[in-house]
Amino acid sequence: MSNVENTPLEKKKEDWMNAKWRPMMGWMYMVVCIADFVIFPVLWSLIQALHGGRVETQWSPITLNGAGLFHMAMGAILRIAAYGRTQEKLNGANNGGIQSSAPVTNTLPTFSGSVAQQPLTSSTGKPMPAQPAQPEL
Repeated sequence: MSNVENTPLEKKKEDWMNAKWRPMMGWMYMVVCIADFVIFPVLWSLIQALHGGRVETQWSPITLNGAGLFHMAMGAILRIAAYGRTQEKLNGANNGGIQSSAPVTNTLPTFSGSVAQQPLTSSTGKPMPAQPAQPEL
């Protein structure tokens, strides 16, 4: 067994698909939608007009067959990919996996007790009328 280390160029070649699959999925979806909703309907009408003299049938988008399952699946894939990339960035994958000095937390702020009310001002700087008290939920 030899201990051969990959050069940075070889490592970059290996990582290309890992790094580019998310944008490629978006590009592929964009191309499919443009073809199915713009290019193919125009070509379908042109072919009918050139061969028969008039357009008799309308283009039926291929991706909408099967109740639009293609669009639902691609939407889910792209949403999950975007969420995964966001989590990777928050966890430091963008800087080689090195964690930042301040840990990132995904918690919502909590408020308890009463909060001192600041006088509300409008965009012109004039004080706004006092708001009626709202019942606690």
